[in-house]
Amino acid sequence: MKILYVEDNDDNVYMLKNRLSRAGFAIVVATNGAQGIAMASSEQPDLILMDLTLPDIDGEEVTRRIKADPTTKRIPVLALTANAMAGDKEKALAAGCDDFDTKPVDMPRLLEKIAALKPH
Repeated sequence: MKILYVEDNDDNVYMLKNRLSRAGFAIVVATNGAQGIAMASSEQPDLILMDLTLPDIDGEEVTRRIKADPTTKRIPVLALTANAMAGDKEKALAAGCDDFDTKPVDMPRLLEKIAALKPH
């Protein structure tokens, strides 16, 4: 299963890429929103992990654009963010995210959410 991880924080990328790779996933990384949109199309991942706070285009807008594109709209998007304030989950889901999880990452919970969104 190929996962596109859209994340601008190098430490988060390093940690999660290593942990997901050890769990058997192929990980490709985009470090900003524009790159995330382009790589969703070019890589056609099975799932996208989307940071909501990115330096150029926020993750909610990136998700809207991915879901508006007929070539990428089927790809599940899991928001993965440190933003855990009231209403953040609802905003992410309204933007088109299929699920929501918070940082710091709880690996067993994240793996459950990935499994639930995995195409069959």
